[in-house]
Amino acid sequence: MPLALITGAARANSIAAGIAPALRADGWTVATSDLEHADYPTDLTAPDGPESLISAVTRDHGRVSALILSHAHDIESGLLDTTAASFDAHVAVNARASLLLIAAFARQVGSEGGAILALTSDHVTGNLPYGASKGALDRLVISAARELGPQGVSANVLNPGPIDTGWMDDATRTHLTSLTPQGRLGTPADIGAYVAFLVSPAGRWISGQLLHADGGLSARF
Repeated sequence: MPLALITGAARANSIAAGIAPALRADGWTVATSDLEHADYPTDLTAPDGPESLISAVTRDHGRVSALILSHAHDIESGLLDTTAASFDAHVAVNARASLLLIAAFARQVGSEGGAILALTSDHVTGNLPYGASKGALDRLVISAARELGPQGVSANVLNPGPIDTGWMDDATRTHLTSLTPQGRLGTPADIGAYVAFLVSPAGRWISGQLLHADGGLSARF
C-alpha cells in the first residue's frame, strides 16, 4: 500500500483527522506527526526536525508517496503588535519547516512520483505573522510543482476556508455560515475527500495550483 505522511495531526477534530480516514479508505497507509500525541512526535521549530521526521517514517514504513502539510503555528497579532520573535516563530514552523519537509520528501521519493498537498489560509489582517508565513508556504509549494515535476511529483496548495475544528464561538460560527452560499460550514471530512483525490494517481495532473474548497465562500459576485 502507498504511504502518506500527514503533519499537524494531534487533535481529534482537526482537518488532518478528516484527511487520514479518507486516505485509509482509499488504501493508503497513513503516518501522522505533530508536536505530541501522534505517531511521530516532532518539533518542527528545530532545523533538523523535518529531516528527522522523514527519516523515521521511511525507516519504519518505506518510501513516502504523499506528503500532506497540515501543521501550523498561529498566534493572532497585527502590524503594530507583532514582535520579531513571534514573526520568526511563525516562519520557522509554517514556511521553513515546510520547505525542509518538501526537500526531504523529494530526496526519498526518487523518480517513482508522488504528491505534495499543503493547507493554507487567507487570514492575514489581524493575524499577520500567520498569514504572511502561509503566503510564503503557497509560493514554496507552487515552486515545488515546477522543480519536482520531472520526478512525477504533483504539488498543490489547498485553502479550505473556515472549518469548524473547535476554535469558533457561536457568533463566529453564525457569521461565517451566513457568508457561505451552501448555508453550512465545511467539515474535516469534506476536506479529506478532496485531499484524497488530489494525492491519488487520478488527481496528480492537477499541479502547481492554489485551490479553494470552501463551499463557494471565496466566490465574488
